[in-house]
Amino acid sequence: MGVWETITMAINALRANKLRSALTLVGIVIGVFAVIASVTAVDVIDLYFNESLKFYGSSTLSVQRYPPGRGGDEETYHPPITYGQVKRLERMASSELRVSKTERFEFTARVKFQGRKTDPNIWLEGTDENFLGNYGYSVRNGRPLSAEDVQNGRPVALIGGPIADELFPNQSPIGKRIEVGRVRLEVIGVLEEKGGFLGFDYDTRVYAPITALLNVYGNNGRNIGSVTVAAPTTLQLGEARDEVVSHMRVIRQVEPGSGNNFDISTNDSVQENFASFTSTLTLGGAAIGLISLLAAGIGIMNILLVSVTERTREIGVRKAVGAKKRHILQQFLLEAIVLCQLGGLVGIALGGLAGNIVAVQFDISPSFPWGWAVGAILGMTVVAVVFGLYPAFKAARLDPIESLRYE
Repeated sequence: MGVWETITMAINALRANKLRSALTLVGIVIGVFAVIASVTAVDVIDLYFNESLKFYGSSTLSVQRYPPGRGGDEETYHPPITYGQVKRLERMASSELRVSKTERFEFTARVKFQGRKTDPNIWLEGTDENFLGNYGYSVRNGRPLSAEDVQNGRPVALIGGPIADELFPNQSPIGKRIEVGRVRLEVIGVLEEKGGFLGFDYDTRVYAPITALLNVYGNNGRNIGSVTVAAPTTLQLGEARDEVVSHMRVIRQVEPGSGNNFDISTNDSVQENFASFTSTLTLGGAAIGLISLLAAGIGIMNILLVSVTERTREIGVRKAVGAKKRHILQQFLLEAIVLCQLGGLVGIALGGLAGNIVAVQFDISPSFPWGWAVGAILGMTVVAVVFGLYPAFKAARLDPIESLRYE
């Protein structure tokens, strides 16, 4: 008997017990779905995260109060990175390093202009003339912030593209005065759109000279939320990091031998931390899926054992006309493999679609974990063999005489 004929018999046997086969398929589909959906969602997020980091450039490092994603407690308390400290860093840094700072002053503000206003989801941030280069923005219309704007604390602003499109649908926003929070600012430029990530929209923001906003909102020991330092080239990033660490230890009066009370991170270090986080999520989703597959495997063994009992007479007839043990063994193993592969393919398809819902919701490029999909197919073959082997052996070892007598 050929392999294709055996596969056809296996499919016919499964079709003869549609409900039982369908219930077993559900367990397989759920298991594979859980693995592929979680891995796809994490892969989509990871892809976009790595693309987002490119905005900052490979030669840019970040100076922060705490490491990304971590806060402080009594034992690990870090004093705020003040505006005065950042200004000292700018003066002490070598001329080839470009220091920029950004601090948020409003995060639920409306932008108003002549009776029009935006939703209350606008961030008002203070920054400087190095903002565009260090933070990966570019100007669509108008001009960027200048050193004179920052030095003199001028009430001017750069606004995101969507803000300009909403408030100025039929006119240029350049030169118009808008109201944001406590300040009135003259629009000098419109920024190119950058998109968003996991609910953070980088385009619904207004940037003004940090000196102008400090004059209105006050300093009061405010922590500067984001400080970046750009090196001329990626090869000089290590030297830049050492220089910044040295200057910050002096500025923040860190005792010799004591650990830093600030954090320096680069794209690579952030990517490593995020990769560790996504790996944990992936393994968690895979573990849940494997538990479901274990239950599905037990279901496969059960359906095959029942099938062996119901088809005892058929097995006796096949043996009587010349079928050998390996033919019977092959038939029941193929039934298990066909059942697992059908469930696996459906689970992979549904899991890929569900995982990419994240891409649709947050306007992220779609992705598909081909490696995990191939692994799922191979894994389902292993599950089929492991859980189908005992019922297949049991069928192959049936005595043909006793089987023919079976009612």
